[in-house]
Amino acid sequence: MPKRILVEVNSWFQRDRIVRNLEVFQDIIVISLCVSLFCVMLIRLGDMFFSFLHPLDLRQVTSDILFILILVELFRLLVDYIQEHSISVGAAVEITIVSALREIILRGVLEIPRDQIFGISVFLLVLAGIFITIPWISKSFGNIKVSED
Repeated sequence: MPKRILVEVNSWFQRDRIVRNLEVFQDIIVISLCVSLFCVMLIRLGDMFFSFLHPLDLRQVTSDILFILILVELFRLLVDYIQEHSISVGAAVEITIVSALREIILRGVLEIPRDQIFGISVFLLVLAGIFITIPWISKSFGNIKVSED
């Protein structure tokens, strides 16, 4: 009996089994995030339609639409992660660009201080540079093969 317990404890500490169990746990976390995002999208969509019953506030409707689009993109990013177990940098950059532009649209360009507009502009330029160079980088580094010793 004690030998069987010792063998069972040793099997728990095998590296491949630990990694496999951690990946399953990580998938459970990502799936719960997907379900949560989907619920938030439905709630925000319902709130947006109920806001049409009141006098129309264009800024609020635009905010809701952009927020739902950001949530849809995040949902798509998580679904891609579940399928491929890798993050799409292009999709992450797109989400970040839309999020930054949403904040600018909500606050209004005239209400944002000049330093913040300069910082946001530099941030968006860097994101655009990343987005443009992604295909070139993947083509350049995709051909490199790592030799196994």
